[in-house]
Amino acid sequence: MTDRIVYLNSELYYDKQGAGSKTILLFHGFGQDHRAFETWSEAWKNEATTYRFDLYFHGKSSWLNHQLLQKEDWKRILQLFFDQEKIECFEIVGFSIGARFVFTTLELFPQRIKKIILLAPDGIHHHFWYHLATGTSLMRSLFRSMILKPMPLQSLIKFLKFFHLEDKNRLRWVEFQLSTEEKRQRLYHAWIYFRLLKIDLSQMCRLVNSRNIPVIFILGKFDTVIGAEKIRRVASTLKNHQFHLLHATHQGLIAEGINYIRSRR
Repeated sequence: MTDRIVYLNSELYYDKQGAGSKTILLFHGFGQDHRAFETWSEAWKNEATTYRFDLYFHGKSSWLNHQLLQKEDWKRILQLFFDQEKIECFEIVGFSIGARFVFTTLELFPQRIKKIILLAPDGIHHHFWYHLATGTSLMRSLFRSMILKPMPLQSLIKFLKFFHLEDKNRLRWVEFQLSTEEKRQRLYHAWIYFRLLKIDLSQMCRLVNSRNIPVIFILGKFDTVIGAEKIRRVASTLKNHQFHLLHATHQGLIAEGINYIRSRR
C-alpha cells in the first residue's frame, strides 16, 4: 500500500507492507526508490510492518520548495508520518545516502528508535568530491553549470581515468549518474538540498551509547564508494554494535545484506 506525507506543497511517498508487530522504516540509496528494499519487506512480512520511503527527488517523492531540506523540516515531516500511521517506536534501516536520514531521525527522535541497521552509510566520513561540489557558494555555482553543460565534467572524468588518479569503479558510478539530464538533475538536487543533514559524530555516539541502541553496520568488501575501515573505526566507539564485511559491491549490498541477515536467524 502506497501513501504520502504532504508538507509545504512537497510530497514524501512511502510503501507499507506486512502486518507484524515490529515497525521498520527503510531509506534507500542515491538513484533508487523504495523498491530497492522489496526483498527486505518480503523477508520481514510476518514479523514486521515495513515502511519503505522514496527519498525526495527519487521515485514519486518531490521537494518543490526552493529552500534546503532542514532538520526542522524533517522533524515536522516525520511527526506527520508518525501521527498518520500511529507509530510510537521503530527500527530503522538506511543504505548509502539514506543513512543521512537515519542519522537525522536519530538526532530528532532518539527515544523512539529500537535498532539501527546501516548499509554502507554515507555522511560519516569526508567525501572529497561531495565537499568540493557543495562546500562553498562558488563551487555550488560551478557544480550547477557543469550539470547543465556536462562536457567539462565528463572530460575531467576521462582525464582521471586515463592517468589512474581515481578508482575506476567509482568513476564508472559517477559516469552512470551523469549519463542523462534526469540523472544529472537528481544528483545536483540531492547533493545540494540534503547538504544540511550533517552528522555530529560525537553526538550520535553519545545518543546511541546512552540509550544502548543496537547498531548493525553492513559494509561491502568491494565497495569503492563507501570505505569500510573508516566506518569500522566509528563503529568501535559504540557499546552495542555489530560490524559485518560482506563480499559485495556498493550496489550489491542490499541484496547481500538481507541474505546475510536471513542466514543468521
